[in-house]
Amino acid sequence: MLKFALRRLAGAVPLLLLVSVVVFALAKQMPGDGLGGGLNPGNKDPRYVAEMREKLGYDDPLPLQYFRWVKDAASGYFGQSFLFKMPVGELIGQRLPATLLLTVLSLLITYGSSLTLGMIAGRNPGRPVDRFILTASYVTYAVPTFIAAIFAIYIFAVVLNWVPLGGTVTAAASRGLWSSLGDRVVHALLPAAVLGMFNTAAYTQFLRGEIVENSGKNYVRTAVAKGISRSSVYNRHILRNSLLPLVTFLGMDIGGLLGGSVVIENLFSYPGIGTLFVAAVSGRDYAVMMAVTLMTGFMIVAGNIVADLLYGLLDPRIRAGYNGG
Repeated sequence: MLKFALRRLAGAVPLLLLVSVVVFALAKQMPGDGLGGGLNPGNKDPRYVAEMREKLGYDDPLPLQYFRWVKDAASGYFGQSFLFKMPVGELIGQRLPATLLLTVLSLLITYGSSLTLGMIAGRNPGRPVDRFILTASYVTYAVPTFIAAIFAIYIFAVVLNWVPLGGTVTAAASRGLWSSLGDRVVHALLPAAVLGMFNTAAYTQFLRGEIVENSGKNYVRTAVAKGISRSSVYNRHILRNSLLPLVTFLGMDIGGLLGGSVVIENLFSYPGIGTLFVAAVSGRDYAVMMAVTLMTGFMIVAGNIVADLLYGLLDPRIRAGYNGG
């Protein structure tokens, strides 16, 4: 397993380099740059702009700009934000905890709910509880994200006043560790629920289908014929084999939710990486945009590695293949 993990990490390096090339090329293809008023809004003199372009290396050949950017990024420096007037790394460090909290809560809601509902539906195929769960998941999956977010804000934040309207913290909240953490969780709970709702609907149906399919396979009938209890067969064989495909989704979700939070964060006025990315694109702050995109690509690669390792933990056959390789 260790050999496989090291091999996957080594294989991720060229993939990340390819991602960095694509990110850099796309950013350079976009019109304009941060010097069009972003660096010093009060000074748009062409000579000043030309001088700053030369000083910042914007007139250098693209390969030289790319290698300089990669070298700086490898050392932890992603440039200076024209829009926010601060180093990009420091800016991302301020916003990243909020998005990570949102992502973790969303994953907990998604997999906690889908595993519970999928197991209930899978063990009771065709019964009223199964039909109810399937109908609810179909309806949930059909609702657009922004519509669900608007209704959630109106019902839970405006009418019921259970959660705040936006932001990450309450100004008047206590600054104690647990009180502050609880306040942040309350602010992130509603956007996390909306963000995880659609994956919950899809994964519930998927897990239910896997459980129903695996329940009719020969190894299940053989185990039951040998006198093994149905609950033991379900827990040790049916459920374990049915969870394997969901591991792939977990790997994609680790990186995908970081980018998928863009819409949710803007709808809920939640100041995380998603709102930062939108502001960077609107303000042509390419240093921020490139850093966030590169970080998202890194998270997707890391998620795939985590999924591969979890596959090995759940399936002994894959573990044997890794050891043999």
